[in-house]
Amino acid sequence: MTARPFITLTLALLVAQTAVADIGSRIWATGGVTTIEGSAGGGLVPWALLGSYASDEEWGGTLALSRAEVDDYSLSVTGAGLNWNNRLEITVARQTLDLDSLVFTLKDGFGLEQDELNQDIFGAKVRLAGDVLYTPWGQWSAGIQYKRQRDFTVPSAIGARDDSGTDVFVSGSKLFFAAVMERNLLVNLTARATRANQGGLLGFGGDRNNSHELMMEGSVGLFLNRQWLVGAEYRQKPDNLGFATEDDWWDLFVAWVPDRRLAVTGALVNLGDVATLEDQQGLYLSLQGSF
Repeated sequence: MTARPFITLTLALLVAQTAVADIGSRIWATGGVTTIEGSAGGGLVPWALLGSYASDEEWGGTLALSRAEVDDYSLSVTGAGLNWNNRLEITVARQTLDLDSLVFTLKDGFGLEQDELNQDIFGAKVRLAGDVLYTPWGQWSAGIQYKRQRDFTVPSAIGARDDSGTDVFVSGSKLFFAAVMERNLLVNLTARATRANQGGLLGFGGDRNNSHELMMEGSVGLFLNRQWLVGAEYRQKPDNLGFATEDDWWDLFVAWVPDRRLAVTGALVNLGDVATLEDQQGLYLSLQGSF
């Protein structure tokens, strides 16, 4: 990724800091970070939390840049979100997948010369009930993500049925105070109905299955203090394409929140086999600004 997006984000954050006196009244780090699909959560899994620090009768927002580098692919994500009254979250994200090693497979096997795939994701999440901190059963939210593949030639060639699709999910999040060695523990469970291949980057549906399936996702994070959070995520995936097996995703992450306006997340990610290329592992880095 070039330096320009990071410079742009930094300037935007500086403007936001001078233009917005109050960033919001919610407790430190209770907005999560921005997922690769734009919704608030971890890196891979959306949480019931809504982005930014906006509470009731407040507006808030987030801007984020993310980059994942695995063995044979690179994924760049630019995302933004808006939180209204800690009730409704609206998000947008652009994903760019650099195909790297897969370029040769596509050229030799399908006669295609394409080196990247792009996808737009438009999301909404509504807080249904509860509070992540103080309600015994935690906070519950429902969300929707409309995904539109901008480069359908490759997905179509490998058997994807559609260039767009919609994911629907329900998430529950709960913070347990002093749960592990007197430190706070955040637990999240998400159920997602989807027919997306590799999150939608390889289209939607396929010759094996063309219907929505229910997938389970989970996250757990331990607050070492209010600035540092370590944890893990797991995301179950559908397997729609006969072209290649699709494996589940998981990561081990650490998030640093040095200021209420800034969050930095790093992770070790494992995406399994992706489009015939085996055991895709690597690093993930995300920078998020809140206003």
